[in-house]
Amino acid sequence: MSSRPENIKWVDGLRGLASVMVVATHVARAFDPDLMKPTSGEGLQPRFFQRPITRVVTQGRIGVGIFALVTGYVCALKPLRQIRAGDRNTMYNGVAKSAFRRVPRLILPTTLATIITWFFCQFGVFQAAAKADSWWMNFSAPRMTPYFGEAIYQLLLEVITTWTKGWNMYDHHTWTMLPLLKASMLVFIFLVATSYCKTRYRMMLELGMCVYFYISNDCTFGMLGFFGVFLSDLSQDPKHQAWCLSRKWPSRVLAPILVLIGLLLGSYPETEPQWMPWSAAMQYYSNYIFPRENETHRFYTAIGLIFISLGIHFSHSAKVFLSSRYLLWFGKHSFAVYLLHGSLLRSIAVWMFYGIHLPGDVIVEGGGVEPGPPLPICGRFQFWTLLPIWVFIVYACAVVWTNHVDPWCARTTEKMVKYVFEDSKQGDAEKRILPQ
Repeated sequence: MSSRPENIKWVDGLRGLASVMVVATHVARAFDPDLMKPTSGEGLQPRFFQRPITRVVTQGRIGVGIFALVTGYVCALKPLRQIRAGDRNTMYNGVAKSAFRRVPRLILPTTLATIITWFFCQFGVFQAAAKADSWWMNFSAPRMTPYFGEAIYQLLLEVITTWTKGWNMYDHHTWTMLPLLKASMLVFIFLVATSYCKTRYRMMLELGMCVYFYISNDCTFGMLGFFGVFLSDLSQDPKHQAWCLSRKWPSRVLAPILVLIGLLLGSYPETEPQWMPWSAAMQYYSNYIFPRENETHRFYTAIGLIFISLGIHFSHSAKVFLSSRYLLWFGKHSFAVYLLHGSLLRSIAVWMFYGIHLPGDVIVEGGGVEPGPPLPICGRFQFWTLLPIWVFIVYACAVVWTNHVDPWCARTTEKMVKYVFEDSKQGDAEKRILPQ
């Protein structure tokens, strides 16, 4: 039965696309929050990026879902290949080291990014963001700490709470790090626990985990993480590969339909869905589809991403597109962009669009003092002229981070692995010597 190796480069391209959408959504939240709605006001005509499908780009919520799905896919890829080959001992060794590496490979760069943001915060770099005429900027801009000892304590506290509560005052975007770490560990545990299951039953269990997390209201990291595992398993199945190769209609007909359905589902607005008939209908049917007390917009995004990923799975053209060198370049720098863009948005972007001069306090009647008026944003021409420059700065910083900081984190991690793990040859020798 003929089959061909699975093209997995598209995963990096998809990750790069996700990072671009995450940046786009944070720019939209900061400077045009109406894009999170189906229209700017009840009864008004929607703008281009408020319409279904096109709004997925600026809404950007699907980017975090892609990170979760890719985490499951990548973590399971090599172990599943080894399980299918019957090389389970090698798989156990690989999973043990991968699980160990996962912790410092996430914690080290995230902590470094937090320290850098904290350092600049103490010099008032984000004060303009706290005064800007943008509620999202006001909310997310970190405040200076007046005393040195208190500042050190606050830094240590935020580094810890990033991995205990999913909260970091200096960069709110790092809230995803903790659930992504948990999701990867659950995947590793699942692979070890099901390593001796027959293929069909293991894949049934993967889908069963998706259903479990669906019911548990963990639609993003749990459900999408395990759907990534299922997709990774399905892509390596020889019978399924042969079935896809022998038929053209899945790629030409089924894939576009799945992607279109996924984009429509992922278009559900975050706020005010009742303002447009299409989103109001989705809101109504969500009461019958999703568990109670759910975040409806996240559920629609997760279900939509499942359809999109299935469409990509069946489409050779989509994989070729996502494997282009440009998207692979974005994918290579996606983690650095995710870590750095928030701080650059609340500093350099704010200086570009609002200026650097803070409004003075206002003396009111009776001698009291109140904060001055918020900083107004610049005109549209200046905004659209300077925005590409800011994007260039973000990716320039990401390139520096990827070329220098990431390799240091990787080397440090490997030193830890070498120091902590016993040598495999030594371990095998000890097993032969010790009585059974």
